[in-house]
Amino acid sequence: MIDLRTLREDPDRLRASQRARGEDDAVVDTLLDLDERRRSALSSFESLRAEQKNMGKLVSKASGEEKTALLDRAKELAAQVKSLEAEAEKLAAELESVLETVPNIVDEQAPPGGEDDYVVLEQIGEPRVFDFEPKDHLELGELLGAIDMERGAKVSGSRFFFLKGVGARLQLGLLNMAMQQAVEAGFTPMITPVLVKPEAMQGTGFHVAHDKEIYRLPEDDLYLVGTSEVPLAAYHADEILDGASLPLRYAGWSSCFRREAGSYGKDTRGIIRVHQFDKVEMFSYCRPEEAQEEHLRLLAWEKEMLAKIEVPYRIIDTAAGDLGTSAARKFDCEAWIPTQGRYRELTSTSNCTEFQARRLGVRFRDSGGKPQAAATLNGTLATTRWIVAILENHQRADGSVVLPEALRPYVGLDVLEPVK
Repeated sequence: MIDLRTLREDPDRLRASQRARGEDDAVVDTLLDLDERRRSALSSFESLRAEQKNMGKLVSKASGEEKTALLDRAKELAAQVKSLEAEAEKLAAELESVLETVPNIVDEQAPPGGEDDYVVLEQIGEPRVFDFEPKDHLELGELLGAIDMERGAKVSGSRFFFLKGVGARLQLGLLNMAMQQAVEAGFTPMITPVLVKPEAMQGTGFHVAHDKEIYRLPEDDLYLVGTSEVPLAAYHADEILDGASLPLRYAGWSSCFRREAGSYGKDTRGIIRVHQFDKVEMFSYCRPEEAQEEHLRLLAWEKEMLAKIEVPYRIIDTAAGDLGTSAARKFDCEAWIPTQGRYRELTSTSNCTEFQARRLGVRFRDSGGKPQAAATLNGTLATTRWIVAILENHQRADGSVVLPEALRPYVGLDVLEPVK
């Protein structure tokens, strides 16, 4: 949620952010008008409320006609106070409703433009040159007895799958390696709920009424999460944290669910774009002035994980028009996928500044003891999709896959062999 004080002091900053996102900047004037009217009604209410309290003292001391006149005035004040209080509450609700639709203010360092206007910050490793025709991850997965899309569709529908045998061992090993790295870096490991209340989803920055990506259980009014960022963001909702304890870092392991609405015809082969996958997600609460440095730390931990799977990848700075609602800035790490001849996203890390914390009521006490909104950040350490990059980049001509050295102890194998 946008800080109203920032809005009043520098409305042009939000206007510029809205334009950068491709959103209507007229909402700024709407917010300013609602805020001014709400504050005016609240000020009038408080002034008349004070007069009403004073009137009570005068009535108790008066008598005769004077007391009658004072009582009449007291009745008028009571009606006016009630009316102004209702007006202030109505305007506050309208302001809150509009605020909830406004995305986070874009970091000025984020590149301008839309989906294709990202900036490549770094490229690590060179794409492998094969002396044979490489197989895609699904063909490899079937040869290895690791991925079964056919039975996934039979049991659950399209875009569902079974990981079995070495496929299941590979995912568990990968996520365990990610969790172990997180623990060594000082993160608290968490197994999070995958069903959350609407307040948690909305507080994190998702519009439950309009987001077609989200699975909902209407009878229970609960939502399946698309990332453990949601329960981790809401973990400290309505709490005041000890400022001396920051940053607080959590690593959440969960299954994730996405409807993939509007993606029909895209990535229909294999496990690149599916309805259910597993993920280890980093989440950090810190002081706002430390958020940019924390963002770079999360990116460094992602790079450390990517180095362990030994695949070529690049880091991109996402353009303002392609940022999610909560992100002020986002870096994506994209791995090279040989059979597609292009880079595909494996991880991302977002700086959400104080946006989510304001919506969820997460604060900390500063050095003076005053509560302040915390900053929140998130970053992915590993997901099911990483299997795609691992299989394709480390395959051999006979369909076997040599596992990266760092991953072998977690999988219990050096080489994945085709099933006879």
